[in-house]
Amino acid sequence: MQAKSVDKAEEVRQFPHGHSEIVEVGGASLQRATFEAGWRWSTDIKPIAGTDSCQVHHVGYVLSGRMKLEMDDGAAAEVGPGDVFDIPPGHDGWVLGDEECVLLDWGPGVAGYAKSTS
Repeated sequence: MQAKSVDKAEEVRQFPHGHSEIVEVGGASLQRATFEAGWRWSTDIKPIAGTDSCQVHHVGYVLSGRMKLEMDDGAAAEVGPGDVFDIPPGHDGWVLGDEECVLLDWGPGVAGYAKSTS
């Protein structure tokens, strides 16, 4: 049995306009990500990831704030408080409005999110 608090994250990854707190439990990773107003994946994470769009598969739940998501093929959606999401690889995302967006993400690629490939 394991029980951990995301408030005592094992790793915190800082990036422009936000941060990600990672905990490992049961062989899986969970991230609580905080994206400040003005955050955009293609501006703030792309230089870290080294890919043209986000290649992480996200599955999660929005705690607060709003985010716009756009797939490489142009399909788009918005998520906000109480929404559950499944976002396949190949997307951009950005915070909408002036409120930070906080979400929980337990998708299969969380362990590598915002982690430098160099």
